[in-house]
Amino acid sequence: MLTPAEAEQRIRAEIRPLPREDCPIAQAHGRVLRADVLADRDLPPFDRVTLDGYAVRAAAVAAGQRTFRIEGTQAAGTRPGILGPAADASIEIMTGAVLPAGADCVVPYEDTVRDGAAMRLTGAANPPPGQAVHRRGSDHRAGSVVVPAGTRLTGREIAVAAACGGGALTVARIPKIAVVATGDELVEVEAPVAAHQIRRSNDYALRAALMLAGYTRTERFHLRDMQPEIEHLLWHLIAEFDVILIAGGVSKGKFDFLPGELDRQRVRKVFQGVAQRPGKPFWFGVTPRETPVFALPGNPVASYTCLHRYVLPALDQASGLPPAAAQRAVLTAPVTFRPPLACLLPVRTACGAQAQREATPAPSNTSGDFAGLVQTDGFVELPAAPDEFPAGFVAPFYPWI
Repeated sequence: MLTPAEAEQRIRAEIRPLPREDCPIAQAHGRVLRADVLADRDLPPFDRVTLDGYAVRAAAVAAGQRTFRIEGTQAAGTRPGILGPAADASIEIMTGAVLPAGADCVVPYEDTVRDGAAMRLTGAANPPPGQAVHRRGSDHRAGSVVVPAGTRLTGREIAVAAACGGGALTVARIPKIAVVATGDELVEVEAPVAAHQIRRSNDYALRAALMLAGYTRTERFHLRDMQPEIEHLLWHLIAEFDVILIAGGVSKGKFDFLPGELDRQRVRKVFQGVAQRPGKPFWFGVTPRETPVFALPGNPVASYTCLHRYVLPALDQASGLPPAAAQRAVLTAPVTFRPPLACLLPVRTACGAQAQREATPAPSNTSGDFAGLVQTDGFVELPAAPDEFPAGFVAPFYPWI
C-alpha cells in the first residue's frame, strides 16, 4: 500500500496542464497566470516626485543658496516644467509629478517658509541629489517580468498588470469539476429524512472548498447504489467534465459498484488504497481523455481530508501553480497512534512564543464526525512509525480552505 507521499507523487505524474485562455483583467482575480506580465515601459516611467514641496538644485543649496524664487507650480499629471538656470530658481511641486528638467531634488514644505513668490529653507535643510525622487526605471525596466507565470492573481498582481496596460491576461482555464455523492442512504438537504437516512453533506463540503480555492465551475451530483444509474451518469461525467470527484462507493462492500464500473468504462486505475487514516480506501485513476478521477472515501472527514491532501494540490498543478511551500507545525501535546498507517490528525493552531505554529490535537470521534472539524484549522500528517509522538514533534501541516 502506498504512503501519502507516494500517492501524491503518482497523482502528480498523471496530471496534465489545463488549457490557456485570455481573460479581461476585471475578471482575472483568483485566476492562475499562464504567461508572464511584462513591463511595457520603465517603472516608474519618469523621475517621480514622492512628496509635496519645492524642486531645486542640490548643488545650489550646497553652495549656500537658502532663498529661492518660485517660478511656477506643477501638479501630478501635468507636463513637466523646466527649472530656470539661475541658482535661486525653484518650482513648487506635488507628489506624483514629474521632476522638472534641471532640478535634481525636492525640499519638503516642512523645511521651508514661504513669503509671497519666494521660499526660504529653514534650519539645517541640506537636500542631497535625488531626495524625494523615485528614479525612472528603478523598480523595473521596460520588457522585464513583473508578474511571472504560475502566480495566482490577487489585488497586488492585478494592480501591476493594470499599470502595465494588461487589459487581458493569459490564464489557466478553470476546470469543469463534477462532485458526486454516492449512497442510497443520502437525501437532499431540504427533503424529509427518515431514521435510517442521512442528509447529503459531502458534495456540499467538497464544492464549497473547491469554490473557495478558485475552482468555481463545480457541479454536484448524487448516485444511488444501482449499477445502471452508475453506468449512465459515469458515462456522462467522463464525456463532459475535466475533473471528477466521487465520495463513497470505493471500499470492499457488496454495493460498492464504482471500482468495477470505472474499469468497464476504461478508467485506468493508478492506485487504490493509501496507508493512512482517515482515507485508506482512496482511489485514483485517469480516463482515456486524461480526465483525473478521484474516488474519495465516503466518510465525511476522510473525504474532506483527502481533498486537501491530494485533490487541491493536483488542481493547482494543472493550473500552472508551482508546488506550495511545505508548512509545518509543532505538537503541543503527545499523540499515540499504533496502527501502521500515517495519521492525518485534525488540529487547532496558534502562534507560539517564538512565533512558531503550534498544533493542538483535536481528533474527531470518528471519520464520520464532520462537526468535529468545525473548530479545527487543518491537519498534521504523522508518519506510520513511530507509535508515539511527543509534544514538540514537528509535522507537516495542511490548512483547511
